[in-house]
Amino acid sequence: MSYMKSLVASTALAAMLAPGAVVAQDLDAVRVINPLPRSTVFYPLVVGEAMGYFEEEGVEVELLPSDTSIPYVAFVQNGQADVAMLDATETLNAVIAGTNINTIYEVMQNAPESVAVPASSDATSMGDLVGTTVGLVSDRDRAFLQAALNAEGHSIDDVDTVVLGESGPTLAAAVRDGSVSGLVGSINDWAGLEGAGIEVKLITPEELLASPANTFAMNVDAIEDRRESMEAFLRAWSKGMYVSVNHPDIVAEMLREAVPAEWENEAVGQSLLRGVIGMNVSTTERLGDLQTDVWASIQPRLLSSDAIEREVDPAEFLNDTYIDAANDFDRAEVDAEADAWREENM
Repeated sequence: MSYMKSLVASTALAAMLAPGAVVAQDLDAVRVINPLPRSTVFYPLVVGEAMGYFEEEGVEVELLPSDTSIPYVAFVQNGQADVAMLDATETLNAVIAGTNINTIYEVMQNAPESVAVPASSDATSMGDLVGTTVGLVSDRDRAFLQAALNAEGHSIDDVDTVVLGESGPTLAAAVRDGSVSGLVGSINDWAGLEGAGIEVKLITPEELLASPANTFAMNVDAIEDRRESMEAFLRAWSKGMYVSVNHPDIVAEMLREAVPAEWENEAVGQSLLRGVIGMNVSTTERLGDLQTDVWASIQPRLLSSDAIEREVDPAEFLNDTYIDAANDFDRAEVDAEADAWREENM
């Protein structure tokens, strides 16, 4: 079945499955679907709720069930969600399929994937892995390894690969016994290794680091109708992001309370938070801003690995109409509020 036919079918099914909003009458519900509802990975949501930023803006975040085989874009297409969090491949494939969406905010501007080697390794570049066996957390990491090798003039044929799976003990054992020279995975995997007492260093080529890893997408037809609420939602999200710049300690405390399962091992929680702060805090001057050049630069790699079937002009789907409003807040005031929260809660 083609992506478009699958999407149309999924849209109809999503309309039946998505729950209705049940929120306080004085707050406008912004319905969101994302891969990890409340998590350290997307801490601006947790921080925004703990600091009361969403409520101050007159909105309440309603998270739709994320454990679904239905493409997230279907939920914004049929109006069951106001906004969906998509990765770059999902976004591009949706645009190629002709769906009526715009990317309105870049949640993460750095790639979650990376190439890691033990901290004690002499390896400092991809060339140092040539002739060795490289571990993959999953088979889908092969394309990233290929791109990383290509970036430094090498080929996937220059290394042997083994898929290790997502089990933390298995990854740790492979690193400890030296059966792999390095690993290709994500920040979650490195946090797990650090929790097991294994420190790693990243040798990912610089040109692969910039990536619109997670973004907010909307139905084009809803952008004006939902302007006031979406500007409020994105401003609160931006504040939640900004808190981590100068106050990572209170972010950690909020996460211990909101998602305790991710903090049962303090070392893992801290490692994960350090990693995702680097992914969540925008590299652009305006928080969440849209990077036309990055969207253009990642497409040849995605095309070469068959992740997309053709390239797309970013002008077709990038829409920064909310970005100024999302940044319209006093940074010094947020810092003061964070200090006050610390005094009261820690």
